[in-house]
Amino acid sequence: MGGAFVAAAVLARLGSRIGLPTIPLFILAGALLGPHTPGFVLVDDPHELEMLSALGLVLLLFYLGLEFHLDDLKAGGRKLTLAGIVYLILNVGAGLLFGFALGWGTSEAFVLAGVLGISSSAIITKVLVDLGRIGNPETKAILGIIVIDDIFLAVYLAALQPVISGADSMASAAAQAGRAFGFLLVLATLVRWGTGLIGRLIATRDNELLVISFLGAAVLMAGVAEEFGVADVIGAFMVGLMLGSTSSGDRIRELVNPLRDAFAAIFFFAFGLSIDPGDLPSVLLPVLVAVVVTLAMNLLSGLFTARMYGFGPEPTANVAITLTARGEFALILATMAASAGLDERLSPFIAGYVLVLAVLAPLAAGRSRWFARGLGRLLPGHRSGKETKETAGEARKEAAPEPVAAEG
Repeated sequence: MGGAFVAAAVLARLGSRIGLPTIPLFILAGALLGPHTPGFVLVDDPHELEMLSALGLVLLLFYLGLEFHLDDLKAGGRKLTLAGIVYLILNVGAGLLFGFALGWGTSEAFVLAGVLGISSSAIITKVLVDLGRIGNPETKAILGIIVIDDIFLAVYLAALQPVISGADSMASAAAQAGRAFGFLLVLATLVRWGTGLIGRLIATRDNELLVISFLGAAVLMAGVAEEFGVADVIGAFMVGLMLGSTSSGDRIRELVNPLRDAFAAIFFFAFGLSIDPGDLPSVLLPVLVAVVVTLAMNLLSGLFTARMYGFGPEPTANVAITLTARGEFALILATMAASAGLDERLSPFIAGYVLVLAVLAPLAAGRSRWFARGLGRLLPGHRSGKETKETAGEARKEAAPEPVAAEG
């Protein structure tokens, strides 16, 4: 395990010098030091890191739950909701059609719908921070679409579980789905009305006790969720949703960061261990087609969002390119598919697809002005990105009310 941490850290440090995100580098470290690659083998059996890898998944989704706020969705209104729904329809729909076109099986097609359909919150957030775009007008739309993604993620994983587990009849599948959604309903009820009680139970001034409490709650609920036929990560997500709204939420977000980063690195590294580079050439063509499909659907989604918000070419390019990143969720689906015994080609396909887009999206996002020039023709009446920002700034100044004395 120590070797895994060091190898991942060294490769990530080298990659950061040229602006590469850490996720594909962690995967690459695992692939290079795994049993399927010639040379030094650090870990003979990927299952040796299975429990630590599972903990990495739980902490990733727990953190997403902490960062998720329903108030953000309410504040965005109808435009934000519509933009997110259109994004999902285009990307998930295209992913499902792509999955059926490959002919690997029905369960595999539904897995691929999620792989191609849902973006990486972790990579997208990191890109926005690294490029200094958190305050940009289009960033609100990007983050809003991520929120819709997260809502869909919970429902999708609950519905997918009976599909990939191979239920032997419609009645069996319906029973599994009923248990899963019943469990989600109980958790949603706790999120809605039990947050105050949960907050009082977990509240403590001692950071050590707080860490043990939220970590225990997340892992326990992940295990209970699995017993009810729901993906374990959704149980962790819902616990994060609950605790993020308590008075201890800010401290938990701060305390969970190093745990999340450390064990998520092991998850990505362990996934890399399971990759046989010799399998990648056999899925190279499907990977390239899937990348093209994703880019096309994100462009259409970006154009739709731009027309609703009145964005110019550069903000439109930022929306379309930033959301193409795929990462942790695709790998979660790969892990679930492997556990369910689905087509063996899924793992190398998902690994190749994630590696390409996890590298391509951040690099392209930093050069969005190049793409904005071409988009100018598709958005008649809009000036360049620079002019759009200046105009938006002037409009905000004109619309700003005169300062008044503070009340209360």
